[in-house]
Amino acid sequence: MSSANNLKKSLLVLALATTLAACSDNDNDDPIVEEPVVVEPIVVEPVISEFTITFSNLTAGQPLSPLSVIAFEDEAPWAFGTTASVGLEMLAESGANEEYLSYESALAAVSAEGGIGPGETTTVVISVEGQEALNLSFAAMLGNTNDAFTGLSLVDVSSLEVGGSLMRTTVAYDAGTEANTETAETVPGPAASGEGFNEIRDDTADIITMHPGIVSNLDGLSTSVLGVEHKFDNPVSKIVIMRTQ
Repeated sequence: MSSANNLKKSLLVLALATTLAACSDNDNDDPIVEEPVVVEPIVVEPVISEFTITFSNLTAGQPLSPLSVIAFEDEAPWAFGTTASVGLEMLAESGANEEYLSYESALAAVSAEGGIGPGETTTVVISVEGQEALNLSFAAMLGNTNDAFTGLSLVDVSSLEVGGSLMRTTVAYDAGTEANTETAETVPGPAASGEGFNEIRDDTADIITMHPGIVSNLDGLSTSVLGVEHKFDNPVSKIVIMRTQ
């Protein structure tokens, strides 16, 4: 019995020694290094709002200059009852819109390719990136006048859905920068081909008002180069705005 007990004790000691040796070997193993998790950055594509503008000249004898369209957030490039900027003055007196389209608060600004004759229609597209508050403004000169223009000061298109559209008609405004003499020297349109922009402001109003209309040489203004064919009634134009993106 003593020999058997001694044998059992020897086997138990051997088993414990083997277990401890195994534990010791595990302690000497190199620690497991986990690979870092690579998180791919989320790329958010900018939201582009695109609008197609259809512009129709409703007059019988007034050519309109290329339509100018400005997108903005808060302050419109022109407003009724305020003094016209130099850019608007140039547009209203000559039809040239480069200065007007450089409006410092513009989110985007575009011009139609060319002037639009009586009864004609043209289109222009404007795109704006990532804006929640979005307004559009429009302006075009009535060519056979001193400083008449038509357009819309502010149209809120923020909530216009893709595929949706809205229509507005426009009236004639007087830029208030040039006296309505209607002389051959001062009317730049095809009726006279006279002077366009003149930096001297000789209109006593010097604010944007409703245009009183053409007087013409048959209405008692003998110095006028304009005739009854150049008269116009409101509305002057029609603007259809469709959101296409």
